[in-house]
Order: sequence, then C-alpha cells, then structure tokens
Amino acid sequence: MSYSAQERRSGVQLVSALLLMLSLSGCSSMDVIVASSINALNGTTVKISCVFTSCYKMDVTKFAMNWTYQETLNDTQELFMTYYKKRGMVPLRSERFGERVKFAGNLDKNDLSITLSNVQLEDEGIYNCYVRNPPDRIQGHGIIQLNVVTELPPPRDSTIAVAIGASVGGALALLILSMVVVKCLRRHRKQELISEEKMEEEGKLEAEGVAEEGTKQP
Repeated sequence: MSYSAQERRSGVQLVSALLLMLSLSGCSSMDVIVASSINALNGTTVKISCVFTSCYKMDVTKFAMNWTYQETLNDTQELFMTYYKKRGMVPLRSERFGERVKFAGNLDKNDLSITLSNVQLEDEGIYNCYVRNPPDRIQGHGIIQLNVVTELPPPRDSTIAVAIGASVGGALALLILSMVVVKCLRRHRKQELISEEKMEEEGKLEAEGVAEEGTKQP
C-alpha cells in the first residue's frame, strides 16, 4: 500500500499544526480547533466545524460566541450567527446567506459547528469563529478558509483515506484531551502555590505581632 504525494503533504501539514498547538498550549487555558481550509462542492451542504477546549465549564450567563464572514482578510467582517443567553445559538438575518446557515453543534460538548446548505460560488471566503468563556481572559479565534469547487476531485483508494482518517482522528482526540488536562493541572498548581505563599505571609505577620507584644510586656 503506497501513499500519494498529496496524502503525504496533508500528513506533514497536520503534524505541523499539532506541534504548533502544543507549543502554544501554555499561553492560554482556551484553544479553538478548526480546519484551516475546507473544500465544498457547489450546490451541496457543507459542515464548518469549530470546537473549543477550556478548563472552565461554560457559564450561559457569561459565555459569548460569534460567527463572521469576510471575502478576504482585508474586508469587513459580516456577523451572521451569535449566541444569546436565553435562545442559544441564533442565525442572524443575512442577505448573503438567507436561511441557509444552521447551528449543527452541541454547546454541552463545546461544539460550535454550523452547516451551510446549497453552497454558492459567492460563499467562498473566510469564516471566523470567536469564543469567550469567562473566567478565561483571552478570546478564542478560529479561522477557516472555505473554497467552493465545481467538480469533485478524482477518485482514490478509499481504504487509505479511511485508515488515515481513523488514525489521525484518534491521535488528535488524545492530544486535545492531554492538552486540556495538562493546562488544568498547571492552573490548579499555580493556585495552590499562591494559597501557600499567602498562608506563609500571614504566618510571618502573626509571628511578628506576637514578638512585638512580648517586647512591650514589663
């Protein structure tokens, strides 16, 4: 069984992306996981995935999320879906998309994915997934480039594709879980150290107070 040059390049790109995620994992307790680029066939329905990880459980009173679209990085972003405290994820009125955008995720699983039906050539562009999950202080941001094609790529060995997809999917799931656990442990350890330092400082102050009272006694 041999792998095509395109499949080898895809594997290298995925490994590079995973290494980058690991190198940046200490910067914030939140990560947003998206595909950097998606190809969609004109006239079909495509799922645009966005999942975030956090040490904190989502608080519906503080959580915030927006989906935006822009033709290029230099263009103004167009808001087409947002989160409301009492209504959840709600598509907004949009001349571009009409009623073709639907929420396809699961908030309980930190899944903010959407589907876009009857894909048009004009839908090609950049899709931004913005997430805020206090007390995380940094806003998460995922960027997806949607490419609309008019014909399917040539067929290839589906066995290879399934094998690669299964192995990569399992590795990615384990990596994401490991990253979350490590970051949460680091955060909890940091909080414990702060508490210990505070207790030591209070103990010093108390001892100094007792010593001072002793010197004042005749």
